[in-house]
Amino acid sequence: MNKTGPIIMIEDDEDDQELLAEVFKELNYPNELIFFSDSIKALDYLTETSIEPFLVLSDINMPKLDGMELREKVHNNEDLRMKSIPYLFFSTSAEQRHVIDAYSRSIQGFFVKPAGYEKLRDMMRKIVEYWQECESPNYIKDVQN
Repeated sequence: MNKTGPIIMIEDDEDDQELLAEVFKELNYPNELIFFSDSIKALDYLTETSIEPFLVLSDINMPKLDGMELREKVHNNEDLRMKSIPYLFFSTSAEQRHVIDAYSRSIQGFFVKPAGYEKLRDMMRKIVEYWQECESPNYIKDVQN
């Protein structure tokens, strides 16, 4: 996990993109935010870039390729799996079948978009700070030598 890498937001709702951009601007994390409103373009970016993202936050209800299908493709890609990129769902609702399906695909978190700016900011702060503290196989090996 590259803690200085970009945060990938896969979200097709432009209002939600703007709100998330405002939240991250206020939180002032050094990570670049990269938004994708199209899951296929997000997958292309993840598979073709040499940059290792810090986090992927993905909506479930996406056109063309939904979030579950995208997660499956990312998880089945050996190169992406070895990068240990935390992949989280961030959706408007949490139907039980979606949550079960997400965790069966090795998702690292499922979050429901809160109502209100302050709750959203607090949730994003907790998510980012949790993953900043977390260790991953690709980066801990350097510390032990």
